[in-house]
Amino acid sequence: MFSVSKLHVQPVFPLALAAALAAPALPACGAGIPAQQIQKPMAGPRATALQITPLYVQPDPNSQRLDKVQIGREMVVAERSGPWLRVYANTDIEEMQDQEDQPMVGGNETPPPISGWVQAKGVVEETTPNGDQIIMGAAANEESLASNPRGPTNAAQAAGLLYRRVAEMFPNSPLAGEAAWRAADIRWQLQKADVSTLPSAKEQQAYLRPRMNEDPLHNVVKHYPRTRWAALAAFDLIDDKLCGNWEGSTKCPEKEADLYEKYADEYPDGPRTAEALYQAVYRMAVLANMYSAGGDKGKSAAAANHARELTKQMQTHFADSDYTWRARALVYKLDEDIPVYGIDLD
Repeated sequence: MFSVSKLHVQPVFPLALAAALAAPALPACGAGIPAQQIQKPMAGPRATALQITPLYVQPDPNSQRLDKVQIGREMVVAERSGPWLRVYANTDIEEMQDQEDQPMVGGNETPPPISGWVQAKGVVEETTPNGDQIIMGAAANEESLASNPRGPTNAAQAAGLLYRRVAEMFPNSPLAGEAAWRAADIRWQLQKADVSTLPSAKEQQAYLRPRMNEDPLHNVVKHYPRTRWAALAAFDLIDDKLCGNWEGSTKCPEKEADLYEKYADEYPDGPRTAEALYQAVYRMAVLANMYSAGGDKGKSAAAANHARELTKQMQTHFADSDYTWRARALVYKLDEDIPVYGIDLD
């Protein structure tokens, strides 16, 4: 996935066009609607732009330009005229803007989609042969650009929108689950990067920090159960339950170790289960150090033994994983009485 190192842009969140887009005065519908619940607009097939596309009053590049359709925006094709399409499109608002981020007073009305003409080149419709693969490839390109420090500023948002278009426009595609997961994950990483810049990000209790919108990830878990995509989404969701700062308290690593172990129990063969178990091992090793420093030798020994048990579990199921080797290194430190936490006090 893309690097969050260049995510200096504002976070953005999913928003779909309403089913009744045939009426140009109607606004787009609310956020968080699963692809399965979005009805095909009556005006025509849905489409999306793979490049920034000018929107004109007439099917003529010399006519008045209304606006620009950004990459990945949802459009509805209402009419055709040679190499031109008349569409309804979201253009002047962030399609992924979350409702909870809107101003408290005024300015929260959602502008209606704009009707106009675009050139058909660079526009993929749900009737386009292999359209799912084309949009998926375009999304992957944008995601790659998002990891490049010299890439376009909004490449991550464009990638997220394009992935969402795959899931919504081609719900029966074998790529739909992967696309839904990637769209939700990009949104999550953007939110997390934004929240991490706030002073409250260091708060120990999760409820003291701004809450991130979990709906897209929950929708992946709900609509693609018992798949690798559900397992990946569920792992992301752990982020919002972790302590911002342990502050030397045993409550935080205890709670977090339990979260990771429960995840591993629910997804024993998931793509991030080895990582979850390692995170649990690390927290048990930290607890062993914390309890020892506090003079509670019994709890310290119990935490160390549990770290060893989890590591044996990893050796059985994930023998070739880096996380298993990292867990074994932690256990070695416990066996040799080498501090894992609070090394500066040793």
